[in-house]
Amino acid sequence: MNIIINKYIANRYKNIFKNIDADALLIMNTGMFDANFRYFTGFNSGLFESSYLVVEENTSTLITNPLEYETAREMKPEKMNIINAKTNSNAKNVLNNLLKNKRIGINEKFIPVSFYKELKKEINAKFIDASEALSTARSIKDEYEIENIRKANKITKKALSEIENYFKLGMTEKQLAAHLEFLFKEYGGEDLAFETIVAFGSNSALPHHFSSINRLKENSFILIDCGTKYKNYCSDVTRTFIFKPYRNSLKYKKMIRIYDAVKNAQLIGINSIHDKEYSNKPYEKVLNYINTINNGVFKNTFIHSLGHPVGLNVHDEGPVMGHSKELLRKNMVLSVEPGIYITGFGGVRIEDDIIVTEKGAKIL
Repeated sequence: MNIIINKYIANRYKNIFKNIDADALLIMNTGMFDANFRYFTGFNSGLFESSYLVVEENTSTLITNPLEYETAREMKPEKMNIINAKTNSNAKNVLNNLLKNKRIGINEKFIPVSFYKELKKEINAKFIDASEALSTARSIKDEYEIENIRKANKITKKALSEIENYFKLGMTEKQLAAHLEFLFKEYGGEDLAFETIVAFGSNSALPHHFSSINRLKENSFILIDCGTKYKNYCSDVTRTFIFKPYRNSLKYKKMIRIYDAVKNAQLIGINSIHDKEYSNKPYEKVLNYINTINNGVFKNTFIHSLGHPVGLNVHDEGPVMGHSKELLRKNMVLSVEPGIYITGFGGVRIEDDIIVTEKGAKIL
């Protein structure tokens, strides 16, 4: 592992213990993968099922299995020890020796109840909930994280800048999604941040539509919500297009009015974001704008939050810009995604990822 990531991993070890009263932190991959494992290892390969990572202030110990041992050795940060446990019982014995009679932080929000009960029976340690401390630590991105999110965004936007070349009358939403996902790989994306949403026509009024066999027609919306990953880090970008517009039609004129309103709403949202602002304030400004523009013609058509944190997960740790009142802080990365949705007609969403700075928001 290169020197740059080694520095950031070492800082993450130290920082987490500023917020928890514990001797060590235990990160476990059960049937699901805990993103905190990537956060404290920097690994961008391997499944690491049934692996245990013990983090201390100046070092860490990874207990893994023969399937992952060589992968771990190749990628390990400088201050990590690796133990190759041949069986699960062997892994538990090693874990017990490391944690015995200590105060151990765990991610209670992630661990299944049955797994937690088993752990408490088998490991002689005092367990405390570290989930809020983990969320706080991950909500503020370091320079390494910001650079990788920026690269993921660059790949995503390059693909979206070319996707219009693939628009074809009669194609399905699934076909267009496949073209876009190919472009992600072509330009260096390593995985999907989430399942690509492509919505044609009236389907664009459904914020969480699944790409289907619905076919593309003239004078209709194409909404694409997508993202790729780069070195584990996600992007989340939405663009809305109008395919082969009938420029003199009433439908087209209505589509343009919706698009312009959403574009203006996004600018209002972005311009309202800065360090130490409350997360509900940008949302309220955007909601008020959409509800009152043109004598309230779009009232109640913005039906979700203004944005969410982006990082190792596409919906990452940190404040959501909605009704909740939490402080936005410098180096948080958030999406800004206002939308207007009219059932049976269609919808527009425009989304970009931004970094919070002292002076405002900067689009990545």
